[in-house]
Amino acid sequence: MGCVSSKNATIESSKLDASSSASTAAGRRNGSGHRLPTLSSLRAFGLPLEKIKEEPEEEKEGESVKKRRSDVEYSGNLRALKRGASQKKAVFSFKFGRLTESEHVSAGWPPWLSAVAGEAIEGWLPLRSDAFEKLDKIGQGTYSNVYRARDVKTGKMVALKKVRFDNFQPESVRFMAREITILRKLDHPNIMKLEGIITSRLSCNIYLVFEYMEHDLSGLLSCPDIKFSDSQIKCYMRQLLCGLEHCHLRGIMHRDIKASNILVNNEGCLKIADFGLANFMRAKNKQPLTSRVVTLWYRPPELLLGSTNYGESVDVWSVGCVFAELFIGRPLLKGRTEVEQLHKIFKLCGSPPDDYWKRSKLPLATMFKPQQPYESTLRERCKEFPKSAVNLIEKFLSIEPYSRGTASSALESEYFHPKPYACDPSSLPKYPPNKEIDAKFREEVRR
Repeated sequence: MGCVSSKNATIESSKLDASSSASTAAGRRNGSGHRLPTLSSLRAFGLPLEKIKEEPEEEKEGESVKKRRSDVEYSGNLRALKRGASQKKAVFSFKFGRLTESEHVSAGWPPWLSAVAGEAIEGWLPLRSDAFEKLDKIGQGTYSNVYRARDVKTGKMVALKKVRFDNFQPESVRFMAREITILRKLDHPNIMKLEGIITSRLSCNIYLVFEYMEHDLSGLLSCPDIKFSDSQIKCYMRQLLCGLEHCHLRGIMHRDIKASNILVNNEGCLKIADFGLANFMRAKNKQPLTSRVVTLWYRPPELLLGSTNYGESVDVWSVGCVFAELFIGRPLLKGRTEVEQLHKIFKLCGSPPDDYWKRSKLPLATMFKPQQPYESTLRERCKEFPKSAVNLIEKFLSIEPYSRGTASSALESEYFHPKPYACDPSSLPKYPPNKEIDAKFREEVRR
């Protein structure tokens, strides 16, 4: 049941030109004799890196530092170490503001990234590849691979997500950078926090560094000897909805909520992961959104019908699918094609009335409108669930997006009030590591 092991390896990435030793270099004294702050001391106060520029090899003693027009400004002299070359001095200026492309490159970021995605990396320095030891692969998606790794200095386990993109295609880089930008805007105990980025000026790779989580819901549900109690399901659902509420209140749609993207650690803490398809909610007069998002089994009917104007309700539908999955131990709607998926949805939830097809004006409505109406069979399918749970699932899985409610309203629903109450996360059982990749391995062995 454990993760599939592989040889220990170090991430294949070039060493950074700007060594981490620069961050601890002593500050130079200015013309008045006062010592200027170092990078490490400035970062301790949360001050973002503003400017990095090379200065001449020799500097006249007592030369004063120019004042700049800004609210906050600090300067410190740091050393940049060139591999196999002599040391060069550099001046690092700090203030609240954005860096130029050349300043990002001087900080160690690759030119192709700083040119296209400067906002995503603003105020951060890249991490060193040799600071982590890659251990084994723990996940694989359409646009990424995820590895378990060890912080060489602290011994702490982390997850490294290697993002797939074409660094020669600006749009591909922007797509990757959007995930970084969104992750940096989110800060909640039920959302995976981005701890850093591994890359360098000479690297074509990007690794996102996250806390290591032992399980995902897909892996746990695939184990025949694991069945969640009502109080455990309430615990997981409360955490999932709290994390999703945080996203939606900040105008962010996840657009790929599914069991394998919901991680759980050994302390019972649940975190929403994989924001590779996430996007900001569409404002008026903005470009239409793509309907080709959300994994098929968790995709709402409006996306299957080609909608390009949608909001947080797409995530709420997916939560409904996950909710039912926690009870039955397997995905609720397993279509093989988009047509079959839509057919399964109508058979379970009932087909919408005639006026829905006229009002919605969805691109594929005429093509996929069922020839005969279907009555909902959801309550029959979920008859063994608690009644309050069925009521909430039925609301989540409303064909009309506006009828699904929100993550915030769901947290106030009747489901969470009666006994058994949601258990404390720390009281959840400790399981051997279980992820979707482990479930697939067990299935292959069984076959």
